[in-house]
Amino acid sequence: MLQTHPSPPSDFIREIIEEHIKTNRFQGLVATRFPPEPNGYLHIGHAKSVCLNFGIAAQYGGTCNLRMDDTDPSGETREYVDSIIRDVKWLGFDWQNRLFYASDYYEQLYQFAVHLIETGKAYVCSLSAEEIREHRGTLTEPGQESPYRNRSVEENLDLFKRMRAGEFEDGAHVLRARIDMGSPNITLRDPVLYRIKRTPHYRVGMKWCIYPMYDFAHCLSDSIEKITHSICTLEFENNRPLYDWLLDELKVEYHPQQIEFARLNLSYTVLSKRRLIELVEGGYVNGWDDPRMPTLAGMRRRGYTPGAIQNFCERIGVAKNDSIIDMALLDHCVREDLNERAKRVMGVLRPLRLVIDNYPEGKVEALECPHHPQNPGMGSRETPFSKILYIEQDDFHENPPKKYNRLGPGREVRLRYGYIIKYASMVKDERTGEIAEVHCTYDPKTKNSSPPDGRKVEGVVHWVSAEHSLPAEVRLYERLFNVPNPLGEKEDFLKFLNPKSLETISTCRVETSLKDATPGSRYQFERLGYFCVDLKDSSPGRPVFNRIVTLRDSWVKVSGVK
Repeated sequence: MLQTHPSPPSDFIREIIEEHIKTNRFQGLVATRFPPEPNGYLHIGHAKSVCLNFGIAAQYGGTCNLRMDDTDPSGETREYVDSIIRDVKWLGFDWQNRLFYASDYYEQLYQFAVHLIETGKAYVCSLSAEEIREHRGTLTEPGQESPYRNRSVEENLDLFKRMRAGEFEDGAHVLRARIDMGSPNITLRDPVLYRIKRTPHYRVGMKWCIYPMYDFAHCLSDSIEKITHSICTLEFENNRPLYDWLLDELKVEYHPQQIEFARLNLSYTVLSKRRLIELVEGGYVNGWDDPRMPTLAGMRRRGYTPGAIQNFCERIGVAKNDSIIDMALLDHCVREDLNERAKRVMGVLRPLRLVIDNYPEGKVEALECPHHPQNPGMGSRETPFSKILYIEQDDFHENPPKKYNRLGPGREVRLRYGYIIKYASMVKDERTGEIAEVHCTYDPKTKNSSPPDGRKVEGVVHWVSAEHSLPAEVRLYERLFNVPNPLGEKEDFLKFLNPKSLETISTCRVETSLKDATPGSRYQFERLGYFCVDLKDSSPGRPVFNRIVTLRDSWVKVSGVK
């Protein structure tokens, strides 16, 4: 289900669109598209574009297409196509029957190129790629014309036809637009429109051996699909004159308006597809869906919700200048969303055995525990309580420091939803000296009691029954990099990988209500954070939990949000 803000905030893109509607440009219609290249998985930066394009279409009663801009067979695969479709659906958007591929338009694109040759606006160039770069000039010096720039129309048509027929090797020729080698915009210095590439295409196989360049195919695909507003990121700003030049020279019926906005940059990670591929192929992460990755597949597996990502994209807004967004804001949006929807349960990550000396041997109570203290409508579950429990190792301290309000010698604490207990003694491992077991006594009159009828204690600790709890594996995730902008440093970005980005704990215990937890289910482990049952590695009776985010919200403290 598409989630849209009841009153989307205004921004410069919406102002442009509203002016177009007012002046009846495009007959008052709004048609956008999300056009990823299927050479990698979508990441959080793509989510901003997805939300913007689909959100604008929904807001103005228009349409939004999903189109694979598959014009480079190198690296494009059906796996990536399937992942893109899956991720956009997961985000909550529906393109209905408007799924398109640039490869569907290859014949039309070829005929457009032929038309440019026939009108003297394109020519076959036989310079090498390196020679073309050398001829292009610099920001302060004009380019040099190719010696092949003045080939006749007939010769160009013949060579282009033979390029398509496969008579030439890769790199022997390219098709270039004839624009202006002296243009201050280097993009307009006779850009390459087609190149020879004998690489199988994941959809058309070896039917074609020449492929259109992105800039050529993109604007024409937009026109073919009758897009009104081609919304893209700032790196394409210099390409807009070429976008317009091609559509003007070809005199197409539909000429979309290209509008650029600032791409999303997120701290403590990288959003360069090339760098993400390097992380995957180099084995620095465990695939595209590694929960540390900024990919939507990784975020889904970690436990992020589509609503949280949509909220995040709305909060950062649409800007004209690039900036780096603090990862803490994304964490805040995830935490805010999960606080409303996640059931509360108890899990102990690093178990410490707790024996209640005066609790009856063999007795088991079923304590009623709410799924959400602020939302009674979410119901409750029964949690077994017995003589021997597990608590967190951090919830007992032999020599408690100042402001420590949990269990220790001479101290009392409340067991969550249960009784008040008082320290009695401890047992240490003779070999290591570590605390192996804590003994205490309980007051049977304090079950779920509270002042003024009950006794007040400073601390509350969570627990699970030793006999009835389930073993579980928990994966604690931290930032993938240990500097905010790894690509902005002078050194290789891989040097800034955080060696502590993943900690796996295999000795965890969780309450019995989680025995049938389905992969993808999200919970708040009380006092510990939000966790998700892993989509791939969990098995019945042996769940694997990924920590989505901690309970601490540093962004709220920094921003002053309440």
